[in-house]
Amino acid sequence: MAFWRFLGLLSTLLLLLPPINSTASIRLQVVRRPTPELPVFREAPAFRNGDECGSKEADRIHITMTLDANYLRGTMAAVLSMLQHSTCPENLSFHFLSAHDEAELNSSINSTFPYLNFTIYHFDSNLVRGKISKSIRQALDQPLNYARIYLAPILPGNVERVIYLDSDIIVVDDIAKLWKVDLEGKIVAAPEYCNANFRVYFTNNFWSDRELSNTFNGRNPCYFNTGVMVMDVGKWREGGYTSKVEEWMLVQKVRRIYQLGSLPPFLLALAGNIKAVDHRWNQHGLGGDNFEGKCRGLHPGPISLLHWSGKGKPWLRLDSRRPCIVDHLWAPYDLYRSTSHFLEE
Repeated sequence: MAFWRFLGLLSTLLLLLPPINSTASIRLQVVRRPTPELPVFREAPAFRNGDECGSKEADRIHITMTLDANYLRGTMAAVLSMLQHSTCPENLSFHFLSAHDEAELNSSINSTFPYLNFTIYHFDSNLVRGKISKSIRQALDQPLNYARIYLAPILPGNVERVIYLDSDIIVVDDIAKLWKVDLEGKIVAAPEYCNANFRVYFTNNFWSDRELSNTFNGRNPCYFNTGVMVMDVGKWREGGYTSKVEEWMLVQKVRRIYQLGSLPPFLLALAGNIKAVDHRWNQHGLGGDNFEGKCRGLHPGPISLLHWSGKGKPWLRLDSRRPCIVDHLWAPYDLYRSTSHFLEE
């Protein structure tokens, strides 16, 4: 009897279904994975200008960063560090580039920094998707990693200068000091490292081809890290540097002239022709190498900016309870509100 009851119920359900048009093609609906929830952050304290701070547009400092769900925790810590150490925090204007849901990210930033002056711009991943070549680490191949190439066409025309910063940094000095650097007519200012072996950033295919390697003729190229740059956006636009970097990316697709992600095409376009700034503004490499991310210590000398470039990120190492010593310098700026925080409250 149970079988006949089941058969009757099945027949009733079939009658309730809409009729199928035999001439129509069957459409398979794609089941989309839900967008992963963004981490929740504590609200940051309000940071206000002192009496000596100006309030004109000319006093504004423009900072550009990318927003990615996997690095959002780092971005929040970086923003907090800049506000905390700035003499005039209300003069900081943040320009965030994102390839994801701007509304969700906007809500997250607003709830964490209610007084922050910021704008989120959509970055179209299709701009670079066909130009990216596989590199030594998957994280370097993400389209958003190339967004810094497109700052000039994305940012408003009235923004003539920006500081571009990666998400895995902490600023422990007044960012206005970096902002005020004299570019001396150059497109980019960044710490240069002329003691590094510049040849390792390109393959034998590049150095053995006279036409390619001659691109550095008349220049004294040195390595610089593109995670911390002051950029003259106006001069970048005038010089068509977005196209110049893209051209090298297309050469890479055919000739395989480098192994890293977005750094080498920047070096090809600009190395040997940038304004060098003090090394204190990029204590880089704290994330270790690109393969294992082993712990590294600090370089000697004064420090204004700590940069966890490399595979190891401080929030991941702290969560795994296997932090490096330098990761404890990042921890005080972490606004992440984990489940354990809720339980403690």
